Amino acid sequence: MVNLTPTELERYSRQMSLPNFGELAQKRLKSATVLVTGVGGLGGTAALYLAVAGVGRLILVRGGDLRLDDMNRQILMTHDWVGNPRVIKAKETLQAINPDIEIETIHDYINPDNVDSLVQQADMALDCAHNFTERNLLNEACVRWRKPMVEAAMDSMEAYLTTIIPGVTPCLSCLFPEKPDWDRRAFSVLGVVSGTLACLTALEAIKLITGFSQPLLSQLLTIDFTRMDFAKRRSYRDRECPVCGNSAPWRYSHSQPVEATGNIKF
Repeated sequence: MVNLTPTELERYSRQMSLPNFGELAQKRLKSATVLVTGVGGLGGTAALYLAVAGVGRLILVRGGDLRLDDMNRQILMTHDWVGNPRVIKAKETLQAINPDIEIETIHDYINPDNVDSLVQQADMALDCAHNFTERNLLNEACVRWRKPMVEAAMDSMEAYLTTIIPGVTPCLSCLFPEKPDWDRRAFSVLGVVSGTLACLTALEAIKLITGFSQPLLSQLLTIDFTRMDFAKRRSYRDRECPVCGNSAPWRYSHSQPVEATGNIKF
């Protein structure tokens, strides 16, 4: 396993003092590669907290250029960057905050041509894309290559969050065989809503990588920010799911463990 430099030991000393965390958890973070899709108000903010926590390598995937109406929530961006690729500025901001981590940027959307290669490079994925076309592709690839995925989405003042472990928990297709109408590009959003969900998303990833605390496995966290209602709902695998069920084309035995490229094993 990797070693921590004196700078890293000081930088992360507060979190290493947490119960069940310590230096071992920090080394696991440093060894991890996390794929983040949809680097906007949700994915970009989640990436920020993974960067300051010390995740060793981030792969940021987002096509398109920054728009002025992104600026109410995309905290990695600056006003002078409007009209330019988001992922380039995201990398610049994150590495200014933590120069000890590695960041790769993909100025593209998740698509059938790149999804398998990207998932195979990572230990886990954060699904923060703005549409369910990308989400479905990422979910299928994570199931196919047996990589954990933190699934987070929001619309207006509502949000949900869960962690998906192929072969152990329901996949996205089990949870939403009929997808919510949450993939409009100009959806309504308060920056604090996407930011709050992003922090919870990053926390799920940190729990998963380090093992210091229990993530949301087979539980769907739903949030109504209007009333500040938080609820956990038990979720179940669909054995007939076309993605992870018994008839899926990449079907595997439920008894087989999930094997990631680094530390994450279930």
